[in-house]
Amino acid sequence: MGRDKVENEDLIKYAWPQDVWFHVDKLSSAHVYLRMPEGMTWDAIPEPFLVDCAQLVKANSIEGNKKDNLTVIYTPADNLKKTGDMAVGQVSFHSDKKVKRIHVAQRENPIVNRLNKTKVEKEVDHEAERIERIKQESAARRAEAANRKKAELELARQREAEKHARSYDRLHDGVEEDESEIDTRTAREIEEDFM
Repeated sequence: MGRDKVENEDLIKYAWPQDVWFHVDKLSSAHVYLRMPEGMTWDAIPEPFLVDCAQLVKANSIEGNKKDNLTVIYTPADNLKKTGDMAVGQVSFHSDKKVKRIHVAQRENPIVNRLNKTKVEKEVDHEAERIERIKQESAARRAEAANRKKAELELARQREAEKHARSYDRLHDGVEEDESEIDTRTAREIEEDFM
């Protein structure tokens, strides 16, 4: 969560694509980001998390904290659009269709108090965190590409083996006859030996 517009600006700059951004609609407020766990999508956030984030945004809005019946908007961080002519901390969206809303009837003090009691403040080096995330994502992509290439090679080997097994070129392979074992007797001689 950004404490002021300068921190909000840093959070906009260093947000991960899978982060979800929360803000009071049409009023000044803190930017709250929810870091999504692996495998969870932004449109499937459980209702309790949405309520907690909405209450946190409302509680950290000078105007919004005093008002009831507010709307809090949220969207993936990669949908945030920042242009050079915008004020510090101001954003717009690449796609309005990816912006969702949640209604906050009033401030829920038990929720805000619980969140404030469990709050942990720490200094974060956003640039180092971004570099580490990019390294991990690159390593995961390389491992995935290596596994995919290995599977493709194995499949190509299997196909080549099947093609070789079905080929008529190998029909007489391994059945080479030794000339010393070829019976050179005439049919009459073979017939006489048989009887």
